[in-house]
Amino acid sequence: MQSKTGQPVSSSSKQPAPAPKGLAKVEADPEKEDDFYKLISLPVPEDIILEVGGMATLPDGSLAICTRRGEVWIVSNPYISGTERPTYKRFASGLHEPLGLAYKDGDIYVTQRSELTRLRDTDGDGRADSYDKIFSWPLSGNYHEYSYGPTFLPNGNMLVTLNVGWSNSLGHGVSLVPWRGWTLEITPDGKMMPFAAGMRSPAGYGMNAAGDFFYTENQGDWVGSGRISRVEKGDFLGNAESLRWTGLPGSPLKLKKDEVPNTGEPLYDVAKRVPALKAPAVWLPHGILGISTSGFMSDNTNGKFGPFANQVFVGDQGQSILSRVDFEKVKGEYQGVVFPFREGFSSGVLRMAWGHDASMFVGMTSRGWSSTGKELYSLQRVVWTGRTPFEMKTIHAMPDGFEIEFTAPVDPELAANPESYKVTGFNYKYHATYGSPVINRGGCPIRGIVVSKDGLKARLVIDSLRLGYIHEITTPGVRSATGRALLHNVGYYTLNNIPDGEKLAIAAAAPKHDHSDMAMASTSSAPPVSTKSTSPKGKPVTKAGAAKTAVSSAAKRVTEMPASWGEPDYTITIGTKPGLKFAPEQFQVKAGSKVRVVFNNEDDMLHNFVVVTPGTAVQVGELAMKLGLEGQEKNYIPQSDKVLHHTNLLQPNTNETIYFIAPDKPGDYTYECSVPGHFYVMQGKMKVVK
Repeated sequence: MQSKTGQPVSSSSKQPAPAPKGLAKVEADPEKEDDFYKLISLPVPEDIILEVGGMATLPDGSLAICTRRGEVWIVSNPYISGTERPTYKRFASGLHEPLGLAYKDGDIYVTQRSELTRLRDTDGDGRADSYDKIFSWPLSGNYHEYSYGPTFLPNGNMLVTLNVGWSNSLGHGVSLVPWRGWTLEITPDGKMMPFAAGMRSPAGYGMNAAGDFFYTENQGDWVGSGRISRVEKGDFLGNAESLRWTGLPGSPLKLKKDEVPNTGEPLYDVAKRVPALKAPAVWLPHGILGISTSGFMSDNTNGKFGPFANQVFVGDQGQSILSRVDFEKVKGEYQGVVFPFREGFSSGVLRMAWGHDASMFVGMTSRGWSSTGKELYSLQRVVWTGRTPFEMKTIHAMPDGFEIEFTAPVDPELAANPESYKVTGFNYKYHATYGSPVINRGGCPIRGIVVSKDGLKARLVIDSLRLGYIHEITTPGVRSATGRALLHNVGYYTLNNIPDGEKLAIAAAAPKHDHSDMAMASTSSAPPVSTKSTSPKGKPVTKAGAAKTAVSSAAKRVTEMPASWGEPDYTITIGTKPGLKFAPEQFQVKAGSKVRVVFNNEDDMLHNFVVVTPGTAVQVGELAMKLGLEGQEKNYIPQSDKVLHHTNLLQPNTNETIYFIAPDKPGDYTYECSVPGHFYVMQGKMKVVK
């Protein structure tokens, strides 16, 4: 068998933002993620399609991996020690897309689409010869009915989490058979007890250091952005489709779907009126820290993986990244902060497991769920180099703001300067619509800063904090005492409760006249004004003037056919396919011709259609990513002359028609979806010929 050879993979980490005017400059050669955490690819035999669905470390240090193809493999010597290479042995096969795996007392447990199964090797030959059903649940046949787990509880029972289905005709999730959208508790002898409801796509699951169960959620209907929630029996986590089954025997909930407000208020506010509804512990900003939240794993290495012991690492399948999360309990409820951690994985991150050497194994897959990592599947190790990055180690809520703790002492003068920081509060809509733009965005003035004597902490006294809101805390001007820039200078804290305690005696400073804060305080969830009724300068135009504007280079989104056209020369219908694909992926028009494009978003996620100049698709996509919190409200369309024509960002099962004049210059013009994580792979080609 030939094998793919694996070498350390470096990542071009995002560069630190320049320091505020008058502060220290960023060093000429900034540090990178790869300086601290190396990515090492494990070779995988070419005849093994290792689309990782679940992964666990066995007592002897080998890995048990289940794949979406229905197999379980045992990977020996995954550490690539000495001259030995990893070896792969098939332990089981014939399973139905297992997306979770756990090991306990000599047995391997997998969660198939419709069943929790125990695999047992009774004769010691290294292969499962006993496939025992623990418990099964019904399937409707809907493709979106994924199942995950198990997670073992201290009492020996197991938790599994079940996706809702998806209806293209309705454009939202559906729970077509009992317990879809639920967490189920299952005993070793096969008794099932409904545990909690309200999941949409609970792909990540696990315990934190305190032994509490959490799951990760993906953006969609009732889910404005990715989020992490603690799950306790009787909780409703937000997706109302699952409430169809609360009348069945054993349900710990009585809540009905029509009792859930669909108002677009923040989820935290709705939860005040719906007692069963639980607000997330941590939100992950969409398009910034991922688009498809996946694996959840607590750092139990006691500092052998770096300075983040007991924190949690969370994967993202779409953007091929890991984020770092630190929870804290305030007034009995979890909240906390999420930071960027590591990018550059070779496929879509789905599962993680700790090796016996305290390295992290990362299992990946991208088939049907395309990712920024180009490989169809991959298995990599994250290895700490022993160097400690200069990072915000954590952020704690305080009675009057936040306290940032660093991994190394800071320059006290820079850290005490309010210009070194910026704090912005924002939220998402809680509604049945797919996803949400950022809403209610507003600046939080910094009244004062106190730096600890050892330089490891900076306490920020902040005004305008809001409960239930995510607070973006950026630190572009902070440097270490030795002049190092932060490896990542942003964190996102979800503030569910403000702790009691003494406030610092800092007088309120006169607020500065901040035009950016004034602009972002508005809720801009409405789409941009169409060019069909507005000139490039925003002045009303006549119908004839609108036609002239429609064919000008400034009119990039024209949704009404210009009156002067008569009929288009070409009508092109573009659809979407699973796996971040356009259909068709290529079409041809003549230079200078009149083109009508009908874009149908038939997928189960948000997409747009953007025509760009040749060779600039990734550049335009990266500009869209830089829109940050404004991205979705701006339809992920950056201000750039490289953007030629575009639709708005479309909900699933919706469409939009645009009109434009094809470029005069022949060539291959790319069309793409510019949503973060999509643009790397979701591309097509408009061939312009003479």
